[in-house]
Amino acid sequence: MTSLISKKICMLGDFSVGKTSLIRRFVERQFSDKYLSTVGVKISRKTVDVPAAMPKNALQVQMLIWDLEGNTKFKTVTPMYLQGASSAVIVADVSRQVTIDHVSDHLQAFLSVNPKGFGIVALNKADLITEEQQQNFLEKCHLNYPNRIVAVYPTSAKMGVNVDDIFLKLAQRMVG
Repeated sequence: MTSLISKKICMLGDFSVGKTSLIRRFVERQFSDKYLSTVGVKISRKTVDVPAAMPKNALQVQMLIWDLEGNTKFKTVTPMYLQGASSAVIVADVSRQVTIDHVSDHLQAFLSVNPKGFGIVALNKADLITEEQQQNFLEKCHLNYPNRIVAVYPTSAKMGVNVDDIFLKLAQRMVG
């Protein structure tokens, strides 16, 4: 018997870090180099299978992915958009250090509305830097929320690197 669970996920990060591109790669299996700024919020959905210990107890998670517009001055994302989310993907652009510096601000804004929530950090556009630079970013991603960050991944929406992994990891954690 398969159970379906619906969960809300918020995509957070500064403008132009690749939130929409990560969602399009995951949901539609597409990538576009054209930059389209998200205004307000866009909601996408995708159902994923989560392996269960007992095969007959299979789980499916319908992910409601809220793509929130990026901001730079922390004119705080409308808390209404964040309410009811189980988790967040905080996205930074590895080619723009300031977006990495803002990761903890985005996480703090999310946790202030969802104190029991958790997140994954996606260091996006990893195809633009070397593996050595990726390792440096992963090591430097010191956050003050060790219990709230499930994982930190170098991602590339363009190449599809680790995109499915971040969403599957969230799905497993949300039902675990």
